[in-house]
Amino acid sequence: METLILGWYVLVETRSVFMLTVFASLLYVGTLLSPMFGVMGDRVGHRNVLCAMRGVYATLATILMVLAFTDLLTPGYVLFSASILGLVRPSDIGMRTAVVGDIMPTPQLMAAMGIQRTTQDSAKIAGALSGAGLVATLGMGPAYLAVAALYVTSVLLTLKAGSARAVHPASATSHVAERRLARASPWRELKEGLAYVWNAPLLLALMCLAFLLNLTAFPLSNNLLPYVAKEIYQADQTVLGYMVAGAASGALVTSLIVSRYGGTMRAARVMLLASVVWYLMLLSFAHTTHPAPGITALFLAGCAQSMSQVPMAALLLRLSDVQYRGRIMGIRMLAIYGNLPGLLISGPLIAYFGYPATATLYCIIGVVFTLIIGYRWRAQLWRRDAPANHR
Repeated sequence: METLILGWYVLVETRSVFMLTVFASLLYVGTLLSPMFGVMGDRVGHRNVLCAMRGVYATLATILMVLAFTDLLTPGYVLFSASILGLVRPSDIGMRTAVVGDIMPTPQLMAAMGIQRTTQDSAKIAGALSGAGLVATLGMGPAYLAVAALYVTSVLLTLKAGSARAVHPASATSHVAERRLARASPWRELKEGLAYVWNAPLLLALMCLAFLLNLTAFPLSNNLLPYVAKEIYQADQTVLGYMVAGAASGALVTSLIVSRYGGTMRAARVMLLASVVWYLMLLSFAHTTHPAPGITALFLAGCAQSMSQVPMAALLLRLSDVQYRGRIMGIRMLAIYGNLPGLLISGPLIAYFGYPATATLYCIIGVVFTLIIGYRWRAQLWRRDAPANHR
């Protein structure tokens, strides 16, 4: 709801696709901090860090709600709020995934990630439809009242999830090990996490693919949709809501399938193939001129996106040591930084060459480099007997 409402507000008030990309980019400035959030999660508990983060969301939403009700809201305030929000929210997915890893046994991680994804996608559908309707009918103030209330609810629910303490392997439960952990430098722990990823070919391949997808696919799937709705389809925020809901509906359908049959899939192969299909669907979407075929293409793109992202998250949890999970997911969120250059570069390109040409370029780059990653790490990602493809 929040991203949809504020993205449309910035585009309408500034009448600039560049300012829309600036707003969207600010939401990802904190990706550089994500590994440190992972370190904090490994130290004090993933659930505790997640609760604190969602408290920040609730506070910022309340401030914007007050500004909207008092008619003091301006694009400047929205961009400032986005910059603060962007320091924290990029790490939310990683911490949420780490909490799921704390709760679920390893054999059930694929199904658990599929179920976790269904909650995300169903909320995105409801948020896209209700957010657009609330703004169009009641205005920004009441819409942001709903956003703030949902954030407060999320804090209360998160308090009931996972463990209140950090999870460590049995060998590290002695008092000596705990004192050593307490004295360790956070930067040293981060360095250990980076070295762990660098020396694990499969994890390194997953991180490279995640960065590529965030650089080229996610800007087209998420943050540039307001521009397509307004400038190409000549539509309002209601159609934008349908577009977002269409993509989320596709992801929801696929997440349900993964939650049921994920254990029978060769995860790494499915992830690679789905990434290529995702780009092909985005390429088809880029050349639509009417909402109906566009929403259909987004639905199929959402299916491929979920089929790519759920196995990736499950592999990161399944094939990494427990004591590194927070840091691994923090480094995974660091890959979201690809959104920032992807969005900032797309603004001038769209202004000069148009959205279809820019999206086509992004999709071609994405397919080519996905194939390169698959070939470079084929022993870890494609071979049937690779651990990442065990059923």
